[in-house]
Amino acid sequence: MKSNRWFFTCGALAVAGSMLASSVQAQTYPARPVRLLVGYAAGGPVDLGARMIAPGLQKQLGQPVLVENKPGASGTVAGDSVAKATPDGYLLFFAASPTLTINPHVQKTMPFNPLKDFTPLTMLVDYANALVVNKDVPVKTVAELVAYAKANPDKVSFGSAGIGGSNHLSGEMLKKATGAPMLHVPYKGNAPAMADVMGGKITYMFDIVSTARSFISDGRVRALAVTSKIRNPMLPNVPTMIEAGVPGYEVTGWYALVGPPGLPQPVSTRLITASRAALADADMKKQLVDAGYDIVSSTPQVLQAKIKSDYDLWAKVSEGIKFED
Repeated sequence: MKSNRWFFTCGALAVAGSMLASSVQAQTYPARPVRLLVGYAAGGPVDLGARMIAPGLQKQLGQPVLVENKPGASGTVAGDSVAKATPDGYLLFFAASPTLTINPHVQKTMPFNPLKDFTPLTMLVDYANALVVNKDVPVKTVAELVAYAKANPDKVSFGSAGIGGSNHLSGEMLKKATGAPMLHVPYKGNAPAMADVMGGKITYMFDIVSTARSFISDGRVRALAVTSKIRNPMLPNVPTMIEAGVPGYEVTGWYALVGPPGLPQPVSTRLITASRAALADADMKKQLVDAGYDIVSSTPQVLQAKIKSDYDLWAKVSEGIKFED
């Protein structure tokens, strides 16, 4: 009997100790700098997005938020580091959507499961792409581009930032939706692909609205559509892909904040609250909107659902496509 009471007492003390530790953690986190891991090289769009948002998080958390670049395998190397990190909230992943939703379908092996191996915290921003064509191609609408491709099966090509990238699969999605023959030409980045659209070496590409806007406004390329569900305020006269006659075509990229699996609830709550407050700041809002982003602060449940829905979308799009090494 005494033995049972002893075990009961020890168990109660353990539970009380755990609750006290969580309470202390909630009050003291963060007690040192927080590292924000980016899976792409410095100077690229994901890195720039992280460096815009990090100061707001730093202000809200009261500790330095240090952006660290760990490029490799389209963000997979950085994602793996966070998936295997100690769940204390001091190493977080500034996740770009392709890493969690496209990579699993185009890379031979994945060191983590994006649906299970992270603690989802919040979406941060999303962005649309624009379908832009060479200005001398005799098409002014998506329907005309599709008809032109079907009438000239060897003439239409589209560029991307690389095999398996979001703008590659956006082109494949258009091919599947319309049955139009279009040749994919991969590049090492968006910039050289855009240069060849302007030079007439390829027909079209999908590019982020914020970077494509200047080429569109000065007439170097022609915009046929944007990939978001509603029109983009930067290109108010450009229809959506759905308006342009491709039913169900909606593709947006996004950035989100995720942590290692098993992140304590008090730490998760602190990070979500800080992120929401940072994105609500007027100066940050303006900076992000001017850069072409839509602010989409969310709950962990919404983020998890978005990861799953995009994961399923790209699984269907990538089916039957050969992805070279």
